[in-house]
Amino acid sequence: MRKPKLKARQGPTAKPARNRRSAEQMLVELKRCLREISDLTAAGDILTWDQATYMPRGGADARARQCAALYGLAHEQAVAPALGKLLDALAHYGERLPRDSDDASLIRVARRDFQKMIKIPPDHVTRANAHGSASYNTWTRARPANDFAAMVPYLERTLDLSREYSSYFAPYKHVADPHIDDADEGMSTASIRKLFSELKSQLVPMVGAICERPVADDSSLRQAFPKAAQFEFALNLAQRLGYDFNRGRLDLTHHPFSTRFSSGDVRITSHVSENNLGDVLFSTLHEAGHAMYEQGVSATLDGTPLGKGVSAGIHESQSRLWENVIGRSRDFWEHFYPSLQRVFPEQLGSVPITVFHRAINKVARSIIRTDADEVTYNLHVMLRFNLELQLLEGRLGVKDLPEAWRAAMRAHLDVAPDDDRDGCLQDVHWYSGYIGGRFQSYAIGNILSAQFYGAALQAHLDIPREIARGEFSTLHTWLRDNVYQHGSKFAPNDLIERVTDAAMSMTPYLGYLREKYAALYWLPGSLSAR
Repeated sequence: MRKPKLKARQGPTAKPARNRRSAEQMLVELKRCLREISDLTAAGDILTWDQATYMPRGGADARARQCAALYGLAHEQAVAPALGKLLDALAHYGERLPRDSDDASLIRVARRDFQKMIKIPPDHVTRANAHGSASYNTWTRARPANDFAAMVPYLERTLDLSREYSSYFAPYKHVADPHIDDADEGMSTASIRKLFSELKSQLVPMVGAICERPVADDSSLRQAFPKAAQFEFALNLAQRLGYDFNRGRLDLTHHPFSTRFSSGDVRITSHVSENNLGDVLFSTLHEAGHAMYEQGVSATLDGTPLGKGVSAGIHESQSRLWENVIGRSRDFWEHFYPSLQRVFPEQLGSVPITVFHRAINKVARSIIRTDADEVTYNLHVMLRFNLELQLLEGRLGVKDLPEAWRAAMRAHLDVAPDDDRDGCLQDVHWYSGYIGGRFQSYAIGNILSAQFYGAALQAHLDIPREIARGEFSTLHTWLRDNVYQHGSKFAPNDLIERVTDAAMSMTPYLGYLREKYAALYWLPGSLSAR
């Protein structure tokens, strides 16, 4: 005979079992809370997008207040004690679920985010967002006017806020570490320094070998091209790659970016220069790469911390993959160059594809990061990373930044800008957010772009031939299934190993550069370090 089950004793303050919420009910409540936070953040992001695209200049002061209010409300809800209790109550339940399930990942990531957010005072969030909005608005006028002096008080305030932010995560090994971990979880100042040291030792000889050869002629790109036709061609390129315009749009701005409001609204911006065709082509491909990542995240994760790209470095791997590995390849232009010639017959009708292909892959020591070629680009990133560290450490004053920039350019690239507009004012990053953790992601993205593409080729050897026919569905689908759909379910390093069966490695990237540029510049042997 089976023994009857004994009922659990209830103490005098115990609630009746019927009043207790099940784990499933608490999970529903968690998702509701997280969606409200996501919606508030998205509303602030829409205002930020508008400020960078269509907002009249007179709206700047009010916009700073509006953004600060919305982001402040989002932060208040993100650190609410009730949310913390809910996450604690779900912790054991999450540990019993399969680790790679959506719900287990959500509980784990939401708890991690909560533990970070409660360290940041709401007042700091409000002040930092209001300042960032005002600083950006001033930068849009100061850069064209070459007026660094106008940005000095803003940049000094940004530096104070950046150090203040780091202080909430003390103790740390370096003041930049909290910012770097926010962008690229698992990375630190020390690990980035080691990575950059190894990368620089390989790139410097490569740049030297290429720059000893005759410079590629890129005059075909620097003619007068009607802006409307440029914009339309770039828009069609993004659509052909797989960017869904039913869930996005393309607009113009000072400094191109992509932004995600929801799984059904992921927007990109670009920049058109009448005398530089490459500007709109490659900035659009770059931002489309970011946006296709966001559009590919599983819709079931929308409105939660999982419903977005996992790190800045992996995000950059997708923009650099589509912009450079695909968009600057000969296969890509075998298909699209005839169409481009038909749009611009006077400018390109007599320019052979070989000349055009070398032009879009010209290697030269240049002063503008966003215009830099694949081989020198990371040297620009290292320069900015080093200056960030010096500013945060107090070894470099804001007023001394212009000359420090020029000295670093001469040391890294043997060129220097004549003015601040094309020097320390050229990047928006320090003028719209914190100083620290803003640039290393670009180099990480370059490295991973080749590693991810190599994994895709192992799975589908016909991808290059499909690209030459203007077909991208195989590559896009592979990226969506292996990278995009997971959002932030897996930590960056875990995702890399899951997708490529290896930790992040410079080997595929350096191999890609050597093979490509040895052929383009008719160099004997390989571009190995000398």
